[in-house]
Amino acid sequence: MKKKTYFTALFGMLAAVAVTLSFLESLLPTAAFLPPGAKPGLSNLVNMFASSLWGLFPALGIAAIKACFAGITRGMTAFWMSLCGGVLSTFAMTLLLRHTRRFGFVGIGVIGAICHNFGQLCVAAVTVGNRSVLGYAPVLLLCALAAGTLTGLIFRAVLPALQRAADAFLHTKDRKG
Repeated sequence: MKKKTYFTALFGMLAAVAVTLSFLESLLPTAAFLPPGAKPGLSNLVNMFASSLWGLFPALGIAAIKACFAGITRGMTAFWMSLCGGVLSTFAMTLLLRHTRRFGFVGIGVIGAICHNFGQLCVAAVTVGNRSVLGYAPVLLLCALAAGTLTGLIFRAVLPALQRAADAFLHTKDRKG
């Protein structure tokens, strides 16, 4: 019973961090040379960590919570873009985290960012009713390379501390107090 409680508490904290990072990123102005809505994708760090800690389904739960937050604060288009991008990137990152030595965290971050952008482009194409938005793909690919590299580097740097914190939190059942 306690194990489930600790999992739920940590899951809630990670979801809150993901939502907070997503909100903070939404406050960043888009640079004039970037496509609308291009952001660093730092909230994907939480999905990467949840994937490495628990696997696919809890990480998808965090992606869904982030999408609901986007929908509540920015509307249904933001919900669908966040959900489709988040689900695709979470699937890809979870799969690739099994092969970290082959891809490295930067490679996983880049592929996750590419998948996220692809999911968003698909929603945009459906939303506007034509495929002309796919013309953004080359620019978004460059953005994904930059954002994914940043995400992967940060993840590699903070993963040991995150793992220690999660281990300490999830093993509190063994301690008195």
